[in-house]
Amino acid sequence: MSSCRPPNIVVILADDMGYGDVAHLNPAGKIDTPHMDAMASEGMSFTDAHASSSVCTPSRYGILTGRYCWRSRLKSGVLGPYDQPLIEEDVLSLPQFLRGHGYHTACVGKWHLGMQWPFADPEARAEATGNWNAPERVALAQTIDYEAPITGGPVDRGFDEYFGVDVPNFAPYCFIRDRNTVGLPTALKPDTMFGCPGPMLDGWNLEAIMPTLTQEAVATVERCATQEAPFFLYFALTGPHTPIVPTEMFRGKSRAGLYGDWVMQMDDAVGQINAALRRAGVEQDTLVLVASDNGSPARNGTDASGPIGSVLQDHGHNPSAMLRGMKGDAWEGGHRIPFIAKWPGQIPAGKRSDRLVCLIDIMATCAAIIGRQLPNGAAPDSVNILPTLLGKRPGAPERREIVHHGLNGLYGFRRDAWKLIDGNGSGGFSPNPQTAPDDPPGQLYDLERDVSETMNRYAEEAERVEVLSDALTRAKTEATAKDGQLLAKGPCLNGPTNCVE
Repeated sequence: MSSCRPPNIVVILADDMGYGDVAHLNPAGKIDTPHMDAMASEGMSFTDAHASSSVCTPSRYGILTGRYCWRSRLKSGVLGPYDQPLIEEDVLSLPQFLRGHGYHTACVGKWHLGMQWPFADPEARAEATGNWNAPERVALAQTIDYEAPITGGPVDRGFDEYFGVDVPNFAPYCFIRDRNTVGLPTALKPDTMFGCPGPMLDGWNLEAIMPTLTQEAVATVERCATQEAPFFLYFALTGPHTPIVPTEMFRGKSRAGLYGDWVMQMDDAVGQINAALRRAGVEQDTLVLVASDNGSPARNGTDASGPIGSVLQDHGHNPSAMLRGMKGDAWEGGHRIPFIAKWPGQIPAGKRSDRLVCLIDIMATCAAIIGRQLPNGAAPDSVNILPTLLGKRPGAPERREIVHHGLNGLYGFRRDAWKLIDGNGSGGFSPNPQTAPDDPPGQLYDLERDVSETMNRYAEEAERVEVLSDALTRAKTEATAKDGQLLAKGPCLNGPTNCVE
């Protein structure tokens, strides 16, 4: 490989994996994650990394656009089955940007960002109704021409190729390759199978989804490694989200029941990708990022799901570790996530960073890696963290602020160690604490001294509340990065500074 070739970039995104599910971040946990732990020892692990939302659709939107999702039409919740594409046609996506600079771009796994399904009635529109099992939504699915191409999905938002499922617990129950289903989902999902009702490919097996996706991702690495162009792989795992269906190889391997076994299968997928990079001889030339799209709801896996919080109750394992809350919440357990980066010879091995970072920062960081400027208006909320990854002093201000967002649309605002939540309650799945008439209307926490968010300082820090509230208001109406901002020039790191020109 030429010393001036930009690195391959692999983003592996777990679905609903909590901060405390990864062993090196939670010594008290009951799940072994040897492959992610090995990555941390060979690279850098972050202890203050965050998804841009505490649920999956908006978090994924942020990764692939560098924008907070509440800037889009989706102000709360997630997309439902057959919903329209969320990434706007005029918004530059990460794969589109990289493809424009010579990368081959591939997506494998869960999408959940909407597609334009070929309804018999062109005016038909499926949009989140709050009830994914609604009879009208199921009936609408019966009008789709599954032999026609599906538009508005990954290959229409910057990816050269796609293989995966829209959402593993949403219809249609089949794989999609590029713009077409793999086979025709002419059967109906039986009521005994986990998931929303709707069309299914005859013989569909939930347990086979993740192994098939992993095989496809490995094959993609092996194929792309032989090409002249660098590649970008976005591998979106379907676990440990429901359906919780570990294969026989992993059942009983953890001390946290089926949920823990399922996390270990996700860890194995990470290991398989790294092994494929080594076999292909491109490990030294590849940046691998592993993260989760949000926190975990801590289901125990009963009937492929289980009650929220049941894995803690049944097995004493807390996917949120020392953090308050879980998936969906504005509290830290909803959005503080594992984030690991490995790039041999570039990222120092065995480093742990407490720098504040967000998954929306991936896009600006990729731009810096390849030494290219993002166009005006692109990725306005993304911050370049490449200097931190390389163990260098940043040439530009580090991120000091993040806007948090809960399932029900509750906002939070983080500046340095202080975090404001603009209302009472969790904002998501956790039960809301009882309040009294004289309780403050919001929450304020000093995360440096109280990472578990046990002491609400809202009433005693009125001036700080006002400052953070004003900053949140500005953030919701303005981009956090100026249009046309020139990112720190990222030369080819193994060669002369002009080699990417």
